Order: sequence, then structure tokens, then C-alpha cells
Amino acid sequence: MKKCSAPAHHTLTELNITPLLDLAFVLLVIFILTTTPLANDIKMKLPDATKHQKDPPHSVRYITVQTDGTMWLDKMKLDLNGLHDELLNCRIQDTNTSVIVRGDSKTKYRQIRAVLDVCQSVNVLKVDLATEAANKK
Repeated sequence: MKKCSAPAHHTLTELNITPLLDLAFVLLVIFILTTTPLANDIKMKLPDATKHQKDPPHSVRYITVQTDGTMWLDKMKLDLNGLHDELLNCRIQDTNTSVIVRGDSKTKYRQIRAVLDVCQSVNVLKVDLATEAANKK
């Protein structure tokens, strides 16, 4: 005597397309949301584009402080007072003057601090400290 009916053991021959329809609808919604509508409803003449004029290059000045305290502004050897006067003249000529301070690795911090104080006193706003990348071993 049979304990199970025949329909319980037959293989599934029908294809379930419900997940495929869900995927198709999700893709359709994404496609609709990401496409931009064309705005050709109103006829109008747009203005012509103009070329943007480049800003003049900013002057960059290099201050080098050696181990013994000797200071150089570009290629001029100066003391703190001379550095103050030269930076003030540079600042008057170009209000966007940038300064890069380069100090020897053995230079005392107070010497670098004095240079930074001079830059601040003449209102040079763009001051950077030059460094070298560390050697990777």
C-alpha cells in the first residue's frame, strides 16, 4: 500500500519568476531616478562663455636659517631687522606674498621662532615650513 501520493514526489517543473520581476522593477526605478530629464521646453539663447583670466602668480620668498643663526632671504644675507624691512617691502608690493622657512635640522628653535615672529609682525599670512620626507628603511 502506498503511503504517499504521487503529486508529493514530482519535481518542480514551473519557473518562479517573482524574484526576476522584483529585480526588473528595482532596476527600472533606479534607471528612472538616475536619468536627467531634458529641459528643452523653452527656447532661449544662453550667454556665451568667457575665458577666466588667470590670477597673477604669487611671489614666494624663501627664508633660510642656518645652524649658526645666519639668515638668508632668497640670496640676500640679513639679520632680523633687515629681514623685517625686506619682508615689509615685499608685503607692500604684493599683499599675497608667501614665505617658506627652511631651517637646518640642527637650527635652534628660538631662531626659527624669531623668523616666524618677524613674518607675523609684517602681516605675512602665508608661511610654510619646508621639510624633507623621512627615509623609509
